[in-house]
Amino acid sequence: MSVVSELRRTARSGPSRSPGRAPLRRGDGRAAAVFLAPWFAGLFLVTVGPMVASAYLSFTDYSLLAPPEWVGTENFTRMLEDTRLHNALRVTFTYVLVGVPLQLLAALGLALLLDRGMRGLPFYRSVFYLPSLLGGSVAIAILWRQVFGVEGLVNAFLAFFGVPGRGWVSDPETALWTLVLLHVWTFGAPMIIFLAGLRQIPEMYYEAASIDGAGRVRQFFHITLPLLTPIVFFNLVLQVIGAFQSFTQAFVVSGGTGGPADSTMFYTLYLYQRGFTAFDMGYASAMAWLLVLIVAALTAINFVASKFWVFYDD
Repeated sequence: MSVVSELRRTARSGPSRSPGRAPLRRGDGRAAAVFLAPWFAGLFLVTVGPMVASAYLSFTDYSLLAPPEWVGTENFTRMLEDTRLHNALRVTFTYVLVGVPLQLLAALGLALLLDRGMRGLPFYRSVFYLPSLLGGSVAIAILWRQVFGVEGLVNAFLAFFGVPGRGWVSDPETALWTLVLLHVWTFGAPMIIFLAGLRQIPEMYYEAASIDGAGRVRQFFHITLPLLTPIVFFNLVLQVIGAFQSFTQAFVVSGGTGGPADSTMFYTLYLYQRGFTAFDMGYASAMAWLLVLIVAALTAINFVASKFWVFYDD
């Protein structure tokens, strides 16, 4: 009878709560909704709302001065005949395909150097990270234009050795490469991530390889690099997306023209010109969605290809 009475009492009082879990009060849901409200407001007002609006405007003729007029896929078919857009794609792809690998190589090389445990490591780590914070700023872009100008520091350095200088940012053959060099210089963020990845590789692997007679080069290609491929993949995806969004450097160095001879006409800069200079906002919206598709396609390709070269220690 005592067991039956206990079961009846338990059924009336409900299931017992675990001692470590506090009961859920009725006001907890409201508090969570209040704290999440700013995030949801930002999501829909700053991200989702403008994306939906630009998707609609990409099918319209909209000049910012008159109501949008529906034109269907005309903006997208115009892209097939827009030679300046084709040149902007070529310049941007060159910038990404050259600048991103060089930046990752520089970041990995410095991470390997800093991983050797030199004195004053926090100081050097902060100094090398600084370019990533400043590289996309207007001030650095202006400084870069002065450094590579006709009377800049680069030509002054070359003149010291009797080498004639040139206008690096005013020459169509070299203007883009100065921006590539600026992108490579902003290696700080991937370097910090590489350094964190190097610190996670177990030391016992290197000790076993040393016992087997493997030198530093073989250890790098057979231990460090394979175990670091997830970090390489992570940095690659982030830097490719960021490089396609580059705008400030080209805008400031070229004075907003993409010159000389459209040699620094990034895709984002041409999009800005069409939308806010020519007031062709419908066409600019279509260009923006083309950029989204390009970045999404390259990201998907990276994820598919990662199955063949990214190795996880499991």
